[in-house]
Amino acid sequence: MKLPVSTEWLLHCASTLAQLDPGATASAAQLADYYDLPAPYLAKQLQALVRAGVLAATTGPRGGFRLGRPPGEVTLLQIVEAVDGAASPYECREIRMRGRGALPEEDCQETCVLAAKMYEAHEAWRRSLAGVTLADILAGLPDTIPARTRSIIAGTPRAPR
Repeated sequence: MKLPVSTEWLLHCASTLAQLDPGATASAAQLADYYDLPAPYLAKQLQALVRAGVLAATTGPRGGFRLGRPPGEVTLLQIVEAVDGAASPYECREIRMRGRGALPEEDCQETCVLAAKMYEAHEAWRRSLAGVTLADILAGLPDTIPARTRSIIAGTPRAPR
């Protein structure tokens, strides 16, 4: 499965916001600087997480983005689906009924075994992501990383969004 590069960006940005002190925000420009990403495009992508309730956005000189819920209530699946949707990446086009090797229609009444296995794999992937929260990600970071992240974000000038 191949996801857009913006998915990686938003997973990292959400985990970065989870490392900030409760209520603290980071602007799109600060996050873009932190990861060397294009700020205008990142700002648009972050809005998808706001619409999904994963992030909250505030305006003004101290405005920016923060988690919309506690880290233990935000799953990786919620982030991925906010950006990429929930549709399966596999689409069965019933090629087993085409070409010289076409099977008769009566042999194709059941779901294609390949499609069934691909859908099972997609559901397993979704269950796996649904079982991991941002709190789990934070727990897996070295102890020094959150303080380093807070220090770098605090030292980055806040540009208007």
